[in-house]
Amino acid sequence: MTTSPIICFGQQPCGFFPRRFLFAKIQTARRLQSEIGGEIVFFYHDSDHDPRETKTILRHRKSNDPFELNFTFENKLQRKFSPFYLKRIPQDWHAKTALQLPAYVDKVWVEAFKNTPVTNVADFCLSMYHQMGLLEGIRIARSGDPAFRRAACDVPEYYVDVPHEGEIVRARADGGEFKLHAGGESFVTFPATPFTKDQISPTRDTRLTWMQSVLHCTHYVTGSGEQAYLRKEDAPEIIYHGRDPIERSDEAYTELSH
Repeated sequence: MTTSPIICFGQQPCGFFPRRFLFAKIQTARRLQSEIGGEIVFFYHDSDHDPRETKTILRHRKSNDPFELNFTFENKLQRKFSPFYLKRIPQDWHAKTALQLPAYVDKVWVEAFKNTPVTNVADFCLSMYHQMGLLEGIRIARSGDPAFRRAACDVPEYYVDVPHEGEIVRARADGGEFKLHAGGESFVTFPATPFTKDQISPTRDTRLTWMQSVLHCTHYVTGSGEQAYLRKEDAPEIIYHGRDPIERSDEAYTELSH
């Protein structure tokens, strides 16, 4: 029996204008689809929590100088440890950033930014990517979706979204404890409480197996960083493709055509 190809790429929210390496993954997936057919699936890892992932580097339209922006958050705990789909965006950040954008991006993207509902980081970024036309015809699978989590296989190492000091945080499960990495060798540790599969997301080392148990992709587009740690032996049935090269890969993609 033959099956239609399922071409997948994965990425955390990576800026409200996506970093150019994400655009390269999308373009690589589309090129593969033009060659072999099938469906493209974006594994949107919105249950990750590292706020450094969402920095957005723009170039001034006149001087071409780089300028870094990022979200602000309601409190420090949420900023450092809440999953992206629960990091709430203050209204004043949205208004302030909208005033800065005309010096860096075309008017159409300023308007798209202004019209994007201010909810949480994951939804905001995904809405912007859609408005930019980058995800047309691509199925989105979200790691924070309870239905996805229930369908996924069990993995030996994982995080759990749990209440802590008035917020939901993404804590590493470690025996009978939950741990939050506070930098270096420092951890915030608190007792584990009962949880369900709806609260679980994978670690970096178990993410491929966990994702593949639901998506069953035949082809996977890897980023340069992924190639260093991806354990391909965990899913040997997949054909792996490095993303196409792109200049200034860490900067934001803000082109008007694609």
